[in-house]
Amino acid sequence: MDPDDFYSEDSRRFQRRFGTENLAAHLSRRYVLERLEPVHMDWIRGADAVYLATVSPDGQPECSYKGGVPGFVNVLDDRTLEIPSYDGNGMFRTLGNAVTGRVSLLFLLPRVPAKLRINGESEVLTDHHVTGRHVGAEAVVRVFVRQVFENCPRYLHDPATGEPSAHCPRPGYRPPDAAWKQKPEYDGILPHPDSERVLE
Repeated sequence: MDPDDFYSEDSRRFQRRFGTENLAAHLSRRYVLERLEPVHMDWIRGADAVYLATVSPDGQPECSYKGGVPGFVNVLDDRTLEIPSYDGNGMFRTLGNAVTGRVSLLFLLPRVPAKLRINGESEVLTDHHVTGRHVGAEAVVRVFVRQVFENCPRYLHDPATGEPSAHCPRPGYRPPDAAWKQKPEYDGILPHPDSERVLE
């Protein structure tokens, strides 16, 4: 995806400040997609949760956890997802915000060392022929995918043991280098070598 279509001017300001303009441009051009790849659809079908971010009519962002049995997020095709809304506390903040038509999704996958982010447009459906595809659903948020990208998984904690990621900075410890930074495609575009400084 063209960086001009992906980054705001404020994002670019931070990129300039920290010297990541070339890296950010490379990532958007090579890794930000406009549709789900088959592997992404498989990941979503196996997901037991998604973090759903919405925006209220007055611009207030909000994030909600949505959980279910694997497969609860329905993959209609490589541009369309459906997320059921189950019985809850009755506030309906997520559904109310999703009506504005702007959502972002974050999938943290049980057996995949990756983070999958999706930005898109949304609509809220309550028709029984739609909710009927989702056992227990009161409503469904249909998401039209506009941007898909994976994020570096190095700060994910171990889901089995609960141990913090070895990459998390902490006093008296130097985290290992990120493996992806060693790939030839990043030669000459990283802002600087990883710091050798040990936190005090």
